[in-house]
Amino acid sequence: MDQKNSRRSFIKRASLTTAALGTAPYILSASNNKTQVLHRAYTVEQYSSNDQINIALIGSGIQGIYDTQAALKIDGVKIVAACDLYTGRLDRAKELWGQDIFVTRDYREILSRKDIDAVLIATPDHWHQTITVAALKAGKHVYCEKPMIQNFNEGQEIIRAQKKSGKICQIGSQGMASLGNEKAKELYEDGAIGDIVMLDMYNDRYSSEGAWQYPIPTDANNDTVDFDRFLGSAPKVPFDNNRFFRWRNYQDYGTGVAGDLFVHAFSTLNYVISSDGPNRAMATGGLRYWKDGRDVPDVSITLYDYPKTENHAPFNAAFRINFIAGSGGGGGFKLIGTEGEMEIGQNSVTVNRSKLGMEPSGYSMISFTEDMQAQIRKEYAAKKIDTRISNLATGTTTWQAPRDYKGAHYDHFFNFFRSIRTNGEVIQDPKFGLRAAGAALLANESYSKKQPVHWNPTEMKLL
Repeated sequence: MDQKNSRRSFIKRASLTTAALGTAPYILSASNNKTQVLHRAYTVEQYSSNDQINIALIGSGIQGIYDTQAALKIDGVKIVAACDLYTGRLDRAKELWGQDIFVTRDYREILSRKDIDAVLIATPDHWHQTITVAALKAGKHVYCEKPMIQNFNEGQEIIRAQKKSGKICQIGSQGMASLGNEKAKELYEDGAIGDIVMLDMYNDRYSSEGAWQYPIPTDANNDTVDFDRFLGSAPKVPFDNNRFFRWRNYQDYGTGVAGDLFVHAFSTLNYVISSDGPNRAMATGGLRYWKDGRDVPDVSITLYDYPKTENHAPFNAAFRINFIAGSGGGGGFKLIGTEGEMEIGQNSVTVNRSKLGMEPSGYSMISFTEDMQAQIRKEYAAKKIDTRISNLATGTTTWQAPRDYKGAHYDHFFNFFRSIRTNGEVIQDPKFGLRAAGAALLANESYSKKQPVHWNPTEMKLL
């Protein structure tokens, strides 16, 4: 992609006559802030019982249920089994999806069933690699929740297992297939913000639930929870309800804010700008408020360096998370370029292009005589820096999903099941998943070592 030619093309379209504005979807106007509607067309097909894709859920917790509910909205998909280590969640699975579904506390019983085509893996992070590889070897298609890995050395085995199996494996950053991401990629490649200079991502939370203090059921005990199986390869510790139901708070089972939140941002960023990821990270932060026994920070700031590639200029990215944001909470994801900025959400994209100040103002002219100021202004006027085209290429445009948009989560599963039926490509395969998760885990590595860390984004290796 020739970014300079793209920018010239963008500005040229921005200078078209008013009559052409309605047919040029990328136009920004200085006199009018515009809103345009995004569109997604879905194919509608009817499937017989013999054509159904039978799925099973492994890990019937919060995200597992949301994943399954989204999956079941796709035509021709049926859930036939669920697995969890807390019996109350198995009861809940039957409550949600029928008393006839098969339930178990042993995921291997799921993988041995011949009537299951695909599994959704929504377990704690430290089980992702083990179950994903086992499922692929068992001939199942896999949808694995992000982050794909808990440790850097786990990703290559998943990549090899998927390639050898020939099965579809999609990683579950559920916003990846959104209308917002799709439009943002199109706009970036068209030169809407020029060369990228910086990414600013933040997520502020102000609730106990947002800080992962999830409720613990009153009947949770050694009988209703298979705690030993939950531990798996993690260090052996006595039964602890907090570790089981609030596992994100512990390094033994989760990946902290990086694996929970950074990985979504890296998925979107790498997709939009067609990048393999950063090559350096430096993190800081700490445990400021939620001192409930957790061993991961609740405030985190990480700076990343992205190297120059054929698809983007070198730039920096700032990721910041605050789980005790007295402001009340909120979030943002903004690409900032040499000629504009783009704020990306799952349902919308807003591009703002401002006029770059290239002529001196009174601030810098004050030390010169009136005659010298006049000469300087004349010299700048002769350069014709302030053109009509540059003025027309400024303004704000928002592309918004329609009210009846089915949502990013639906789109991600639509892509997954379509790929199963057509043996096509998924939007987030294991290589993509490793690049997103690997970049996120750099934050944990740097925070732990208290120093910058380096990563080879092409070979997906820690240096």
